[in-house]
Amino acid sequence: QVQLVESGGGLVQAGGSLRLSCAASGRTFTTYAMGWFRQAPGKEREFVAATRWSRGSTYFAEYKETLMGRFTISRANAHTVYLQMNSLKPDDTAVYYCAADSSVVVVRAANEYDYWGQGTQVTVSS
Repeated sequence: QVQLVESGGGLVQAGGSLRLSCAASGRTFTTYAMGWFRQAPGKEREFVAATRWSRGSTYFAEYKETLMGRFTISRANAHTVYLQMNSLKPDDTAVYYCAADSSVVVVRAANEYDYWGQGTQVTVSS
């Protein structure tokens, strides 16, 4: 049974940092795309960042353009992905979800992912 478990969310003041973690289990995730999405109250779920497997045992990262420079996604191993979030703003407040799938074509599309975590709340106060 596939499980994605997020951790690291919380309350932080504007300008602060958080690091989210996602631990995947239940199968071998080496070639899986793993990414982060977020959903703020009253808004649609949106793409944040993702890593895609590439030949040569490397992972490529993609980002929502407006978050580049503040957010960094990293793949510690086949089963763990992090999201380092710096210079946080109140607009970053949302539930952050980890997602994974073996056959993602468009990493920014939420409907490409079959597996999701339960989400972790990030609240940025002004």
